[in-house]
Amino acid sequence: MPQIPQTLHELTVGQLSARSGAAVSALHFYEAKGLISSRRTSGNQRRYDRDALRRVAFIRAAQRVGIPLATIRDALAELPEERTPDREDWARLSEAWRSELDERIVQLGRLRDHLTDCIGCGCLSLENCVLSNPDDISGERMSGSRLMPGKPAKGSGGGR
Repeated sequence: MPQIPQTLHELTVGQLSARSGAAVSALHFYEAKGLISSRRTSGNQRRYDRDALRRVAFIRAAQRVGIPLATIRDALAELPEERTPDREDWARLSEAWRSELDERIVQLGRLRDHLTDCIGCGCLSLENCVLSNPDDISGERMSGSRLMPGKPAKGSGGGR
């Protein structure tokens, strides 16, 4: 891995890619989505501040646990400009996501627990299936297998 001299305050996209492990195309995507920023040189080359390394690490870690990019962008907007975010900054942001992650863990546990029954059944009945019809919402309104209300059938209407 290439070392970046401590006196170097800006990184090229290649240096940022090599140090962060993110592909150049991913860095361009992050920039287009407002997650990181760069300045342009007179030759129109991107230059990133060193704090972009931590921001990219944060983005990748948040993505690994399933945080949507829009949520990550909102969180990064709260970070201080002109200084590298510190441990307290990161702790504050990640704490805000704890309840969302806890809920997702509960949902995944429920999915895991019912997946075998569903595959074993094979019907995907809206009346009985806890995956297609959590908490039997459709079963309270009607019986039998039907299209979910408000959802158009595949291939119907709206086409040109």
